[in-house]
Amino acid sequence: MDPVRNPYAPGAGQRPPELAGRGRELDVFDVVLERIARGRPERSLMLTGLRGVGKTVLLNTLRSEAINHLWGTGKIEARPDQSLRRPMAAALHMAVRELAPRHRAPDRIDAFLGVLKAFAQRSTPTGRGGAAPRLRDRWQPGIDVPASSGRADSGDIEIDLVELLSDAAAVATDVGTGIAIFIDEMQDVGAEDVSALCAACHELSQLGAPLIVVGAGLPHLPAVLSAAKSYSERLYRYQRIDRLDRIAADQALCAPAEREEVEYEQKALDLLYEKSGGYPYFVQAYGKATWDHAPRSPITAADVRVAAPEAEAELAVGFFGSRFERATPAEREYMRAMATLALVDGEEGGRDDMDAAVPTAEIARALGRKPASLSPARDALIKKGLIYSGERGTVAFTVPHFGRYLRTQPA
Repeated sequence: MDPVRNPYAPGAGQRPPELAGRGRELDVFDVVLERIARGRPERSLMLTGLRGVGKTVLLNTLRSEAINHLWGTGKIEARPDQSLRRPMAAALHMAVRELAPRHRAPDRIDAFLGVLKAFAQRSTPTGRGGAAPRLRDRWQPGIDVPASSGRADSGDIEIDLVELLSDAAAVATDVGTGIAIFIDEMQDVGAEDVSALCAACHELSQLGAPLIVVGAGLPHLPAVLSAAKSYSERLYRYQRIDRLDRIAADQALCAPAEREEVEYEQKALDLLYEKSGGYPYFVQAYGKATWDHAPRSPITAADVRVAAPEAEAELAVGFFGSRFERATPAEREYMRAMATLALVDGEEGGRDDMDAAVPTAEIARALGRKPASLSPARDALIKKGLIYSGERGTVAFTVPHFGRYLRTQPA
């Protein structure tokens, strides 16, 4: 098969040639946009799921839908060591720039940009004793108008964010549209900033303002939001993004192949679903390797078996290995114990080991350690995004098939 015509795209956040199995999420978002356009109240959205299920791809697709509805949009990728001020200012700046050409009063846009600049500049750190910041710490948001005073510049992120987003929503109202801010890796937003974001969304929902936040994060994102504000469980509409069912996985493989006049035998599709588990990233990885190894159409199960080792080797390096290398020896020991216990749970309970949550007490018992002594390793792995705690006293891998990978690695 011609590798140049290979349609599959196993990349981080890279849209696959066929976005299969996400029709429900797209329909829900279309309803949200239409309801807000008609002045109806709606909640912001939170997408949750393991790595490799296509959250970033879906987030980008939803953003495209908002742009098609003539909304102003901006996107953030959260980082654990970064305040929300700068990226939020940049995202709102982009969103309002998209709306500005349709606004009848340019001075209203300038007034908002002055507030936005004041909000952004509150993040510039000062030196010791209140001295001016060092040159490398100075940051300008690229806004030509002067910073305003007395609005969104108190230094209290909760007060400032409520005022800023309210003003942004007012600009959208003037234009007769809305603003959507998309936040990827939202579980990495700092606790203070999460609390401020929840407070701002709460205020906007009470006002019926046309501004929503669409977040994407790991499965414990609802717990992060709930810890910040008790009402967050009612503030957002949560959508769990899971692996593809068999029909959707087959569609993801067959639809792009048909456009290249290539077919799959049924047994080949059976084996590809078994290998990939229906996880979109793995579907693309196995599909790409199989295409490159298949001599002709139709693609057979034998082609899949020949190609599978190459796909698994690539995943071992790029998808699993890069994450494993980030862990310290103590953290790797912790994860290996998790992997062993997850396999036991999967066998005894009839569950798939990649979804099995493991009690932290059992991990301590398996390692012959006291639970408290393992807390630093556990907390570090959570911060690195390798594991998460969906329920109190349990942990699970954020990466599907990671336990299987660990069980193949030498101790």
